[in-house]
Amino acid sequence: MRISAPADTAAPTPRPPVRSRALSWIPGLLYDTAFRRYWTAQTVSYLGDQVSALAIPLIAVTVVHAGAAQMGYLAAAVWLPHLLFGPYAGLWADRRRHRRRVMIAADLGRFALLVSLPVVHALSTLTFTSLFTVAFGVGLLSVLFEVCNPPLFKALVPPGGYVAGNALGSGSRAMAKVVGPSAGGFLVQLFSAPFALLVDALSYLVSAVLLARIAPEEAPPSEDRVRLRAAGRFILRSRAIRAALAATATVNFFCFVTTTLFVLYATTTLGLGAGLLGTVLGAGAVGAVVGAMCATPLTRRLGVGRTFLLGCLTTPAPLLLIPAAHGSGPAVLVMLVGAQFGSALGVIWIDITAATLLTSLVPDAMRSSVFGAYQGVNLGMRPLAALIAGAVAGPLGLRTTLWIAAAGALTAFLWILPSPLSRSTPPAVGQEA
Repeated sequence: MRISAPADTAAPTPRPPVRSRALSWIPGLLYDTAFRRYWTAQTVSYLGDQVSALAIPLIAVTVVHAGAAQMGYLAAAVWLPHLLFGPYAGLWADRRRHRRRVMIAADLGRFALLVSLPVVHALSTLTFTSLFTVAFGVGLLSVLFEVCNPPLFKALVPPGGYVAGNALGSGSRAMAKVVGPSAGGFLVQLFSAPFALLVDALSYLVSAVLLARIAPEEAPPSEDRVRLRAAGRFILRSRAIRAALAATATVNFFCFVTTTLFVLYATTTLGLGAGLLGTVLGAGAVGAVVGAMCATPLTRRLGVGRTFLLGCLTTPAPLLLIPAAHGSGPAVLVMLVGAQFGSALGVIWIDITAATLLTSLVPDAMRSSVFGAYQGVNLGMRPLAALIAGAVAGPLGLRTTLWIAAAGALTAFLWILPSPLSRSTPPAVGQEA
């Protein structure tokens, strides 16, 4: 039987868990069982995704013998659902009572889709069409999962823990990028690319099981039929979110131009081999891990808004080192490593603070729809940037295009200066204790 405190007696404040000095480095949120299961589900999925990121392109090249155009279509298949369905998926999610169940269903759907590839390969019926269909289907289910995730995060994390919670998630994603490619390469060598996909499939199954073992009190579904126009109006009327979206979209567009051309520039212009290229790209993953680790103390010192502004400067500034690198030798390698490390550091600060702003400032009734619209614009910049990068780099040259991309990304901070983000943390954003 549950006993309530008397009306005239204040309920005692729950004591934080007692931690030994040896365990004091463990973030407080991980002592909460529900959050720990939620975070573990994310971490396992991120590791599995790194296996697929390597295995699916290898299947396309080695098994179905895809050409350059087909490889482009396959890469676009992952992002197209965000562009086409992200905002509408958010509207749909806001009307659902049990968004956690949608996330579990999305995990199980992705598990089934990925398992289908080694099955059809074993039957010698694997084609590019089946590969494209699975990639698109996984991308679509990922959109559903992601638009349902912000309400679940809000239900699990107290306001004062938003930055720490987002830092843990971003840290998992960054660490997966450090460990995942090596593990993926080992699994591909051991089992072949199609059967290595079973590891990613199992990661979704583990995620579904862990999410099924938590039961947070989710926000009720929206009673009003929120329309896409209403989500757009909310973003435009909120000075902080409007500035954040304009800045992140600017960074995303110009930085993805650099991402699209970087491997080509590094190998053909600078003459980097595969081993050195892997070292350079690995520096970016390390930078992301470091950024996630220092995000919480940084926001305590600067506030969420100013940390976001710092991220908008730190992300593009190191990219100037890429076109500045010339010739060969250790200096070039140091410049490229510095560019990848520094840029990834800033990206993580942007990701954590932007997620914190959305969690804090968006009402529960339209949380998923605003997140879907935000991501639709933000991630929709990537396929557009890739197309423009290919079209412009030919007549202008790789180095000139990279200079323009880095300079363009640096303008992102201009969106922040007239907004509340440049002066202080918006009052609705919870501060770390």
